[in-house]
Amino acid sequence: MTSSPLAAPSIPPVAVATAGADMFATAVAAQALPVERVDWRPPMDGTVEDIAVVAADPIRKTANDLALSRMLDVQALLVGVAPASEVLGLEPGQFLHAGPPIAWDRASGPLRGALMGAAAFEGLVEDPEDAAALFAAGTEVSLEPCHHRSAVGPMAGVVSPSMWMFVLEDPASGKRTYCSLNEGLGKVLRYGAYGPDVLTRLRWMRDVLGPLLGEAVAATVADHGPIDATAILGQMLQMGDEAHNRNRAGTLMLLRDLAPALVRSSRSAAEVAEAFAFIGGNDHFFLNIAMPACKLMLDAGRDIPGSTMVVAMARNGTDFGIQVSGTGDQWFTGPAQLADGLFLGDYGPDDANPDIGDSAITETAGIGGFAMAAAPAIVRFVGGTVPDALATSRRMREITLGENNRWPIPVLDFAGAASGIDVTAVCRTGILPQINTGMAGKVAGVGQVGAGLVTPPASIFPAALAELAARTRARG
Repeated sequence: MTSSPLAAPSIPPVAVATAGADMFATAVAAQALPVERVDWRPPMDGTVEDIAVVAADPIRKTANDLALSRMLDVQALLVGVAPASEVLGLEPGQFLHAGPPIAWDRASGPLRGALMGAAAFEGLVEDPEDAAALFAAGTEVSLEPCHHRSAVGPMAGVVSPSMWMFVLEDPASGKRTYCSLNEGLGKVLRYGAYGPDVLTRLRWMRDVLGPLLGEAVAATVADHGPIDATAILGQMLQMGDEAHNRNRAGTLMLLRDLAPALVRSSRSAAEVAEAFAFIGGNDHFFLNIAMPACKLMLDAGRDIPGSTMVVAMARNGTDFGIQVSGTGDQWFTGPAQLADGLFLGDYGPDDANPDIGDSAITETAGIGGFAMAAAPAIVRFVGGTVPDALATSRRMREITLGENNRWPIPVLDFAGAASGIDVTAVCRTGILPQINTGMAGKVAGVGQVGAGLVTPPASIFPAALAELAARTRARG
């Protein structure tokens, strides 16, 4: 039987793909037609040619696979607590700071305040105010990034010889990373404060807390083995922490693991009780273990020719810098940005310094701002909404090489944290890494003024891409 010439022809369903403005997709969908929405953005300005060169690099995929696998294979263990003079070789007059290299004349207010306070803490001056002339002269003191000594420092990140450091180690490679002890929030050295109460706290941390933790960690290692920071980070993501601005669960798990050794230590009961109260009352205490754990991972992915994976993001309060696996120790820098967030008391945007600190090493590794879906309560500290937090964690997957199955995020169906920021993907999509951060007052001595969300300056990724493209062309 043949069909009638008057019968309507059979029309296959039409599928429409849309990119850009959502209005067109909505109009098509209203006509009951299938629509595929594509979240497409044009590449960053001036990057098309370099993207093509780097994308065609025959060693890029293998290099990135190697960088990511080395990063994810690291197990970060807490193996000690010791003075910076001992583990970093710092001598009197030598100071480390957060972010890429910077001299005193360009240093931000909070970095200057922290350096001035550290100089008084080390006894180089009696009054912190007198240290400004010391650093301006530069003949008796020196400044160097924490990253250049396998260390990281939150906010101003200032480390001086007498400060005690957490020591983390990867047992497979024997490599180590370091970070100072966390002072808490508010008027503290890392936020640029240097008043008498700040110095009193630093001296107590040097004379009591540091030696007590050193003894307790050593005893714990001897009795039960090192504390597995990588495993604790995985548990934190399932307990509401994202390990940058929320470390409550991590801090309490650390205190649990150290409690027996703390109680059995040689220090007095009063000193042990004071340490318990300080650590238990400082929800950010574990941050200073999370940071060197992340650095230990990312350092394992360094120096692989052809790799486009970011291995460090850091800020000194003036500049924001990144380092990339395939470009060695070279820094790509741009102006640090002001965070958008919530302020303490009567402080406002005019009081805040641009972004500062090495703590973005957490986002570089895939937690912090990348894992806000695991810690929806974080929005009450840094601003935004719970849907924003979920969307951010999903969006970060578009600019990363893979995921870390040791760090599953429950609300994302236990998918691993997005890991391995890819310079090429950032330039191709225009999506910038999301960082959640504290905000320091721009005037030295003020301390913390708030917390919020921030991204790197967009210009640094095309600069890194251009260098990667140049190296690809040079290899021929």
